[in-house]
Amino acid sequence: MPIKVLFICHGNICRSVSAQYILDYIIKENNKEGYICCDSAATSTEEIGNSIYPPMRKALENHGIPIGSHRARQLKKADYDKYDLIIGMDRENMYYIDRILGEDPEGKVHTLMEYTDTPTALIDDPWYTRNFERAYDEIRRGCQALFESIIGH
Repeated sequence: MPIKVLFICHGNICRSVSAQYILDYIIKENNKEGYICCDSAATSTEEIGNSIYPPMRKALENHGIPIGSHRARQLKKADYDKYDLIIGMDRENMYYIDRILGEDPEGKVHTLMEYTDTPTALIDDPWYTRNFERAYDEIRRGCQALFESIIGH
């Protein structure tokens, strides 16, 4: 049974969907399909149904990350039971994850950077910073560390 990871950000059009595609790429790169499966969602309703934000898409494509046919969706309370890990990107995401899901009795909710050597770091929203390359680099580093944590490297 694969480990199911759900990445969360504000709109599900930049950071969380990037983490989903980057982790998918890392999984394939390491021949670990079937060990981990991932998806992404938003804390807000603003972007529901929208695809990945074009400047974020470009940053991923510049690094050879395959892009799927993503459509933004909102995190639902029922997602808590469907996923093994629920990974937010910043404090605002964590606040709204808590509001939507409520209790975390199984300790499933974390930030992506918790898995790195800078566990208190957060990933700023590139929608506001306009720094899509920095967001890519941070998400890639977080996803690599998360992958190693799950696989046990």
